[in-house]
Amino acid sequence: MLRKITQLVSIGIIASFMLVSVSLAADFTFHGASQFDENHAFTRLMRKFEQLVKLYYTGDKSIEFVMHLNSELGLEKDYFAYLNQGISVDYAVVAPSHMSTFSKLASLLDPPMLYKNHIHWSKVLGGDALDPIKADVLKRADVLLIGYGGGGTRHLIVNKPIQTMADAKGLAIRVMGAPIQTRMFNAFGMAPTTIAYAEVYNAIQTGVIDAAENEAAGIQQMKFYEVGPNIALTAHSITVRPLCFSNKTFNRLPKDLQAAILQAGKDAGTYGRILESSEDIQKLLQMQSEGKLKTVYFKERDALVKAAEPVLEAYFAENNASDVLKKIQAAE
Repeated sequence: MLRKITQLVSIGIIASFMLVSVSLAADFTFHGASQFDENHAFTRLMRKFEQLVKLYYTGDKSIEFVMHLNSELGLEKDYFAYLNQGISVDYAVVAPSHMSTFSKLASLLDPPMLYKNHIHWSKVLGGDALDPIKADVLKRADVLLIGYGGGGTRHLIVNKPIQTMADAKGLAIRVMGAPIQTRMFNAFGMAPTTIAYAEVYNAIQTGVIDAAENEAAGIQQMKFYEVGPNIALTAHSITVRPLCFSNKTFNRLPKDLQAAILQAGKDAGTYGRILESSEDIQKLLQMQSEGKLKTVYFKERDALVKAAEPVLEAYFAENNASDVLKKIQAAE
């Protein structure tokens, strides 16, 4: 008898826990994904987005955010495919190149030498020049670009010092998958090849390539300095890293929550840009002071700019986006 009572009590306790669990389940649960840990600028941007959605939303539904860190759900290209399908990932920061299989225009957000400096970059991202690209991504990928992060300055990560165009000639370098990246580095006289981001370290280490290119946060996170300790300061690109949200998920939400998500995305993007651009040079100096890398002044950056001009004009024209380029260039 006592045993039966004990069993009934145990069942009652389990049932109570189950009821509490059900009652605590959020009305809306959103899943985010990051290749990096909590300290990376992309993750911090998304954490700010989560906070702002909760702040801005005035409805009576409960909201929960679940973040999958350290490539638990794959890489950015995988996240974008999930966003397109409306499964597994609802929001993520994704490099434009990983969107280019859906929208060719996406790769026009931050090709090398597009932005003159951070002032020009900031004015473009704060205006409407990029709206046609955003619309094309939504149309072709069913993904919303709700904010623009980024701000890291990309340099060359090389296993030997590079200071001139002659030094860089024929340099076997990893580039991202968008065609504009390959064309641009060919124009620089290098030998670009597309390799998955997760394989870059081993590719340099084993001599498959001699170089890659990245901003300080990526160099630090992935420890690229261990295999490419010479950072040639080419400053060939200022990054744009959109905060993406699945449109399939978005369309299932009430209007007041949609409004909160759109405003939170915009503001979190601004936060992320300030965060990453301000920390960028500090991270490089920190790694140099720790003896992890050596920064090498690139003497012929003007030659890179000159080589890039016809490539940019041709690529924007091929994508019927010459007006977009003109508007970007006119943002002063």
